[in-house]
Amino acid sequence: QVQLVESGGGLVQAGGSLRLSCAASGRAFSAYTMAWFRQAPGKEREFVVAINGNGGITYYTDPVKGRFTISRDNAKNTVSLQMSSLKPEDTAVYYCAAKFGYSDYALPNLYNYWGQGTQVTVSS
Repeated sequence: QVQLVESGGGLVQAGGSLRLSCAASGRAFSAYTMAWFRQAPGKEREFVVAINGNGGITYYTDPVKGRFTISRDNAKNTVSLQMSSLKPEDTAVYYCAAKFGYSDYALPNLYNYWGQGTQVTVSS
């Protein structure tokens, strides 16, 4: 079992930055692919970024490339998402998720564990 707890959301003006963190409890954190998804009101949950177990492979959805950076610290069982140049369309609840294996990293139904979500609101 893995429990995930996100933090760091909030309200920011367009062009600003936020850093989200996800703390994981449980064993073998480095065995998990970690990802961030987001869900805006009235929309489906969408993939944002994933990072493999040792942090050597990452994949970003096109709208956030160059603005968001994912990282992980396996010694501390944490994964972070640094978000810069934020836009109003980035407004959503952001979820941390974990699964074994790196294939099909963008499919939310393949993730076994989810955090409760943290709200990010970007004002124009």
